Amino acid sequence: MIDLYGSPTPNVMKITIMLEEVGLPYDLKPVNVWKGEQFRDAFVRLNPNSKVPVIVDHDNPEGPFAVFESGAILVYLAEKAAKFLPASGNARSNVFQWLMFQVASIGPMSGQFNHFDRFAGEGHDYAKSRYTTELKRLHGVLDRRLAEAEFLGGDYSIADMAVYPWIMVQSKRLKDAIPFMDAHSALHPNLARWFDACAARPGVERGSQSFGTLKSGLPNADADDFDRIFGRGKYAYQPG
Repeated sequence: MIDLYGSPTPNVMKITIMLEEVGLPYDLKPVNVWKGEQFRDAFVRLNPNSKVPVIVDHDNPEGPFAVFESGAILVYLAEKAAKFLPASGNARSNVFQWLMFQVASIGPMSGQFNHFDRFAGEGHDYAKSRYTTELKRLHGVLDRRLAEAEFLGGDYSIADMAVYPWIMVQSKRLKDAIPFMDAHSALHPNLARWFDACAARPGVERGSQSFGTLKSGLPNADADDFDRIFGRGKYAYQPG
């Protein structure tokens, strides 16, 4: 059995999709990040960076094993199940390149855009413009790649599972305000084709449904909760 600690974020959805795709049994353990549960000692022992997702594999041959960082979890599960990650050669490298593209670019830029769009308040026009422009560029990178390959790594892989949740969230929440965010924008015909192919997979559908059972604590968050999760005010990091 695998325990999956998570909250309603795209990084967690990556893992529910992967677990459903490979058919590994798991127990979904909600973490209310808005109330600071990720900072509790028990959770920090699993992930010293206090972020979701985290898995604990109770079937590891060396004993229960915790893995944090969504990209690392995807690789761990792919190697455990021997699925969705080529064993060697250029094909394996291609998957890693596009997985790292998500981890280093799509995720962080989307997260920064989301922060300045929803949570930073007024007076951050430059930041919003900066991350809007960068996301537009990254969507173009995806569309050009998918003009030459059916899936990001060539065949369907953990790279697609990593990118899909971010595009899904952007398409649902941001497309009205920023049309290019929509996977089905006329600007992105190849991204649209890929998005629909991923969404049609039974494992993706099951993973999305499992993810959908997680409830956000955001509606009940107060000003102190916002300061805590964003590390500001009295929660601003102080070394030493």
